[in-house]
Amino acid sequence: MNAFSLLTLSQGKRLLIKDMAYYLVPPEAASPCIAPSLGRVKRGVGTIEPVVNGATTGTTKAPYPFHTDAEPNNPTVIPRDTLGNFHFTFLIRHPRSSIPSYYRCCVPPLDRVTGFYDFMPSEAGYDELRRLFDYLRSIGQVGPATAGQTANGRSASNGDHSSNGVARGVEVCVIDADDLLDNPAGIVGAFCKSTGIDFTPDMLDWSTEADHQQAAEAFSKWPGFHDDAMNSSDLKPRQHPDTNMNDGKKKKVKSVEEENSEWAEKYGEKAAKVIRETVDANIDDYEYLKQFAIKV
Repeated sequence: MNAFSLLTLSQGKRLLIKDMAYYLVPPEAASPCIAPSLGRVKRGVGTIEPVVNGATTGTTKAPYPFHTDAEPNNPTVIPRDTLGNFHFTFLIRHPRSSIPSYYRCCVPPLDRVTGFYDFMPSEAGYDELRRLFDYLRSIGQVGPATAGQTANGRSASNGDHSSNGVARGVEVCVIDADDLLDNPAGIVGAFCKSTGIDFTPDMLDWSTEADHQQAAEAFSKWPGFHDDAMNSSDLKPRQHPDTNMNDGKKKKVKSVEEENSEWAEKYGEKAAKVIRETVDANIDDYEYLKQFAIKV
């Protein structure tokens, strides 16, 4: 954790961490076990409890597999006690949009900027996100209430934390990127309500020089991946001149044939086949998570 993070927490503020569940779950569906660096501290200050086979937080073995114990049903390399310190929310995007977008970052000319030279279908991350999501629900860390729903005519508990910062049974809060782009104020407002944050309209505007400087610093580790956001100044409802919806607010969904043709034109037939296979492989997990998405 960097100095800014420590300062933020020391001031009693909540810190937003955005990352993929893919990086918390062992690769290639390998059996999970707890990372040695997260071994539990016991028997006095600075003394690390050994895990198994002599592994401790001082382990310098190759990254995986770890010679440590697993926790029952925990799909991650992070102990349940540590996961319990976080208030989890979830951002999803339809694979038909996310997969070709990621592919673009792994091929010329953008690959020279991102540093990603190989597209790996296994990095899509939907399977890992679904497993983490289901695990957090199964242990009661999120849910059973879902953001945007009410129980007995009253709003469910939103963003309640104990004095030590541990989230207890917070709402299931899932945001679909398409919903966010179509209704930024509504979705961000619902997210804030669910997480116990006061929503203000200026959250959707980052037009000042200070805002752009902060964004540049925050995204500096991932060049090329956030260019559209960094070159923007606010978030307004997107327009869909090609929509076939009566309300004019929803994006027209392209047919499979139209998508395949578009991808082949941009990246070639072979690449389009890989993109299609990756999209299709992740739709079930996306649609499962989509049923929990905030509705406003």
